[in-house]
Amino acid sequence: MSNRLRLDKLRQLSSIDLDTYEARLTDLQHELERVQHAYLFSGDRAAIAFEGMDAAGKGGAIRRISWALDPRSLKVWPIGAPNPIEMRQHYLQRFWARMPERGHTAIFDRSWYGRVLVERVEGFAKPAEWKRAYREINEFERQLIENGTRVIKVFLHISKSEQLRRFEERLRNPRKRWKLSYEDFRNRDRWDDYVEAIEDMFDRTSTKHARWHAVQGDNKPAARLEVLRVIIDEMSRGLAVEEPKVDPKVLKLARQTFGGVRVVERRKRPRVQT
Repeated sequence: MSNRLRLDKLRQLSSIDLDTYEARLTDLQHELERVQHAYLFSGDRAAIAFEGMDAAGKGGAIRRISWALDPRSLKVWPIGAPNPIEMRQHYLQRFWARMPERGHTAIFDRSWYGRVLVERVEGFAKPAEWKRAYREINEFERQLIENGTRVIKVFLHISKSEQLRRFEERLRNPRKRWKLSYEDFRNRDRWDDYVEAIEDMFDRTSTKHARWHAVQGDNKPAARLEVLRVIIDEMSRGLAVEEPKVDPKVLKLARQTFGGVRVVERRKRPRVQT
């Protein structure tokens, strides 16, 4: 199928100068903040899953999102290996427990797709388990969507040469050294196996209501802007929210407090543009 996502066919993003990047980033962060406020009024909620190659820029993109949002209705979940209790449960259980409540957003740094990626490639899941997982994950996401949660899935990819350059940068920079691990080099040795698993994941789990958005991340600033644009588009699709009406008792007290100052109540919130 010609419309299948293939990592070596992803669109290369154009370079961008620092001033333009910072201006666009600020605009996108303000728009994202406005969408978050709309969620508080509408009760919408979103679960954002980040996957990607090691050093592809997931953490940097998540930080730019987090800086823009009120932490009271945002939760970032870094996902690692399951703990002993989680090991005894179904692998999706720990993700059900981390889903956002009404009006909130949850970001997953790595996600339930570990079953068909690292667990598949490294042999932590048996073939029968990871093959069954495609159906389980699609059903899991269908239930989330039908229950009012928007499921947004982003995959950040980089070339093998760019990954090596970033590994070296992490090794040389004491503030980034903690990001580099033995597993990063081991995973790199199995690059082709991961590419096969990733593209199978795209084919089997990119659905009409929860499709994959794959971003080529060699150009880090441009990739961050693209990720924010994707998330804003997906979070705000079809969103139009009225401002909540002011409680008449509060309005009466406000007028008494403000004296002769006129208190104006805005009736409608502008439609969020996508």
